[in-house]
This record gives sequence, C-alpha cells and structure tokens, in this order.
Amino acid sequence: MDFNTLPVMQMMTKKMAWLSKRTDVLAENVANADMPGYGARDLKKVSFRAMVRANENMAAAAPRLTSANHLAGTKPVRAFRDEEKPDDFEATLDGNDISIEQQLVKINESQISYQMTLNLYKKHLDMIRTAIGRRR
Repeated sequence: MDFNTLPVMQMMTKKMAWLSKRTDVLAENVANADMPGYGARDLKKVSFRAMVRANENMAAAAPRLTSANHLAGTKPVRAFRDEEKPDDFEATLDGNDISIEQQLVKINESQISYQMTLNLYKKHLDMIRTAIGRRR
C-alpha cells in the first residue's frame, strides 16, 4: 500500500512543498535586500479549510460508526477563521522595502512549521505501520 495516497499524507506533503518554496522566495528577498526598487515577495498562505474542501477523498476518510458500541463524537466547538496581519515596513529612498529582520522571522516560522509537519508525517506513518503490524 502506498501511504502517500492517503488524503492526510497528501495534505502534509503539499504543505511541506509549500513551505519549501516559501523559504526559497524569502531567501531571494534577503539576497536582494540591497537592490534598488526590489519589493519583498511572499507566497499566498495556504488555507487548511480550502485544502480540506478541495480534497474529494476526505469524505471517504471521515470516521464512521461501524458498531452500535462506538461513540458518535461531537462537532467542533468553533469553526476555522482566517487571520491576516499585513506587513507594515518602511521603504528606503531607493524604493526597496525589504526588512532583513522580518524576512528572517518568516524563514524561521517556515522552518518550524516544516519540522512540525514532518514530525506529524512520521508519526502518522508509525501509527499506520503499528496498525498493520509492521512496526520497525
């Protein structure tokens, strides 16, 4: 069985690819910090809600009651909400609006998110292997 075909694994793989590309874009910003007229760039944030809705296989992966002894569960207490905070940094006289500190903070956030997603990916694989009796 190819575990990468599971919807949750596909979403984590997509997120890690997005974080990798974002780190590349932010590194370009740092490399061009002294270039006149260069504007800071960033990737559009990934919406987890949109990713779940776009994935048709998620309905098949949803938990179902298969026995009268199983618990039905509850609905989430609160829904997802979007949060955005615009970057407010001054531009220099040559038109460059890159703040090295801000770019380094964003790179660090991306690295932390990547490591967290990678750890979740590994834990999911371990759980699946345990469930099928193939623990390392």
